[in-house]
Amino acid sequence: MDSSMEERVGKDVRSEPIQILGINKNYEYMVQATPEGCEQTSPASVPLFEFFKATTYPEGEMITCAPSKDGEVNIEDSSTHATTETEVRESKKLQPDKIEKMRQAAEIHRQARFDIQRFIRPDMSLTDIAVRIENTTRALSGKFNNYDLNRGWGFPTGLSLNSIAAHYTPNTDDQVYLRKGDVLKVDFGTQIDGYIIDSAFTVYFDPKFEMLAKAVQEATETGIRASGAEAHLGDIGGAIQEVMESYEVELDGTTYPVRSIRNLSGHNILPYQIHGGKGVPIINTYDQQRMEEGEVYAIETFGSTGNGYVHENGVCSHYSRQLRYDVSQMRNLSEKARKLLYSINTKFSSLPFCRRWLDDMGHPDHTMALNQLVNANLVTAYPPLVDRKGCYTAQYEHTIYLHPHRTEVLSRGPDF
Repeated sequence: MDSSMEERVGKDVRSEPIQILGINKNYEYMVQATPEGCEQTSPASVPLFEFFKATTYPEGEMITCAPSKDGEVNIEDSSTHATTETEVRESKKLQPDKIEKMRQAAEIHRQARFDIQRFIRPDMSLTDIAVRIENTTRALSGKFNNYDLNRGWGFPTGLSLNSIAAHYTPNTDDQVYLRKGDVLKVDFGTQIDGYIIDSAFTVYFDPKFEMLAKAVQEATETGIRASGAEAHLGDIGGAIQEVMESYEVELDGTTYPVRSIRNLSGHNILPYQIHGGKGVPIINTYDQQRMEEGEVYAIETFGSTGNGYVHENGVCSHYSRQLRYDVSQMRNLSEKARKLLYSINTKFSSLPFCRRWLDDMGHPDHTMALNQLVNANLVTAYPPLVDRKGCYTAQYEHTIYLHPHRTEVLSRGPDF
């Protein structure tokens, strides 16, 4: 790297201070990041494993929970709970390698967040923001090969503006810029050996959006504290909705209720599979499925000043290969589509990807081949999810792991 680009963390090289709202920066639970005495560069260039050779990665926030007989979860104050020796022994039995890899991915996510929160400002292109996040994630994870399946990106960097709630990342030729009056959802993933951390936050510069962001952040925290082994998924959704929809936001003289986006949800996470098959609703439902010990969940909530319902609209950027498919589905593929599928299998497997990454891989004219894969049901397209035009949406998300009697908020940081 050019030495002129290596500024020590803590030095802000921007010409004027920009206040980024939506980030606490003083969350009550502080996670120790890079071990004392170690210095990271900005942009990040030193893999985290260089700093953690002699120590383990930090655990997330531990929340103690006691499920009642009816499946509801009663939350205790974790700071006053004395963890028993039995609980410690049982926790250590739960696939320690898996937990350590998730904590490593979580530390990468925290430090990538720290970097982008210092970097982001109005009038930046979303492409520049996405590339910064992806380059930082790659460097921190030691992803020396851009498409190493063992570490690095968990899914495309989501940068969804205003009424777009999810599933937008800039395609190569997109010219979209972040403005002072925008609300931006920053949603990105990190992974080590397929163990994915999925976490998101909202950025805005105008304080009029404070109550929208607060509603969604508090709803996410409610969902986290309602989670635990044996908790009913539908009950968690009810708790989230109650908090979310207790808020209103005044925008330019008009008061809007904050609505949970009812057709979006959190989800469990499996190795190399961002959506594991179980959804965590953000409205009250009759879903009696229970969370189970040892599961990993992304607890994410979306609030809107619009209809509280999203539909697919706009040019697609997000895709994912089917988890399983039959060779017969390839029968009518062109040679170009077969080569593209081979690249997707070797570089991404079942992890989601975006068109910009295909361009970077050497598939610049991939549109027709990609459409063939979608039409053959080998690849699924995930277009942008949009609420009513002119409304604003916000998102907060954390990844949790369910220990016996405790929930670990893996992606917790000093920012949120």
